[in-house]
Amino acid sequence: MNLLGSLFSSSIGRKFLMAATGLVLFGFVTGHLVGNLQIFAAPEKINAYGHLLESLGAGLWAVRAFLLACLIVHVWMAVVLTLENRAARPESYGVDQVNRATLASRIMARTGLVVLAFIVYHLLHFTVRLQHPEWSQHTYALHDGTMVRDVYRMVVQGFSSIGVSTFYLIAVGLLSYHLAHGISSMFQTFGLKNGNWTRGLERFAAVYCWAYFLLNALIPLSVLGYVPVLSGLIQR
Repeated sequence: MNLLGSLFSSSIGRKFLMAATGLVLFGFVTGHLVGNLQIFAAPEKINAYGHLLESLGAGLWAVRAFLLACLIVHVWMAVVLTLENRAARPESYGVDQVNRATLASRIMARTGLVVLAFIVYHLLHFTVRLQHPEWSQHTYALHDGTMVRDVYRMVVQGFSSIGVSTFYLIAVGLLSYHLAHGISSMFQTFGLKNGNWTRGLERFAAVYCWAYFLLNALIPLSVLGYVPVLSGLIQR
């Protein structure tokens, strides 16, 4: 059996694939956040950033395809491992073993499905612009005169909807909670988690996930005017 087949067919291989794709997605959501935070700078910043990405052309679609493949494999492995674990424990234990698991680990599949639904909606909303086809016509002139897509305007108008912002906050909150357990599990799968620094890793995961949620939340909350200090930076 070849290596790729072994990864998909064995429990250890599936865990490795889930951890590896999780690492890729972790890097993506971190970079995505850094890019989005440019909304608090002048419109030139985020629009130039968006233009830079779009200028990659086929390269950008290749990256998107790779990320989509990672997401599909990650979800697939999560479902398979969950079913595998349930099949190995067909009868309930005399002692409630579930209490030994963290709340995050018990609802990983559920939070993952909600996050997956949000990702699909988010792509349809901002990338495909299904709800707002007029956004494809909105342009912005950079300092050098280059006309680019007005990403800044898209973000502000998109998050001006309380419904969209609420769904975004819920999804980002669940994603942050998902990451809190996922980071620890990823290191454990790679054999990098040990008794000497488990507590430090858990603290890092907690700090990162809180920071990730709060920084993401600042964007819709500022657009809606709930963060006065930052709301003044948003040009409507």
